[in-house]
Amino acid sequence: MSLQLDEIRTLMQDLENSSLREFSLQSEDFSLHLSKNEISQPVVAATTQPETAAQSAVSEKKATEGTADLGTDNSVLVEAPLVGTVYLKPKPDAAPFKEVGDHVQVGEQVAIIEAMKLMTPVKSEVTGVIKEILVEEEDVVDYGHALFRVQPDA
Repeated sequence: MSLQLDEIRTLMQDLENSSLREFSLQSEDFSLHLSKNEISQPVVAATTQPETAAQSAVSEKKATEGTADLGTDNSVLVEAPLVGTVYLKPKPDAAPFKEVGDHVQVGEQVAIIEAMKLMTPVKSEVTGVIKEILVEEEDVVDYGHALFRVQPDA
């Protein structure tokens, strides 16, 4: 048994939209494991109420993803379309797709995300100037994780 790329992507999307946390499929010559579980440090709050600890964990997660305090500017975030490892260069010895200050067009590739040995291009959904790169080469990102901050053209 083997699955085509489109079938795997459909399974990943279905898992993301469901209340399931994990999905596994195995046969004699094929194995697939998808998980939405995050590995994170436990929040230790001995003197706070559980509700406050939960709010703290959400704030901490947003800060690490680079989505907290977007400010008053009208910048737009380019986000990860799936869970995987982000690559900012087409090849290890090549120049990055984009750097801070570079202009980007709608549909222009700005990164690659690898998931299960499949390379998925990340394309800009806005025309503008790259203000900030919010990830490092080979960072593991979740679906919706902010990758770039783009200042749209006027």
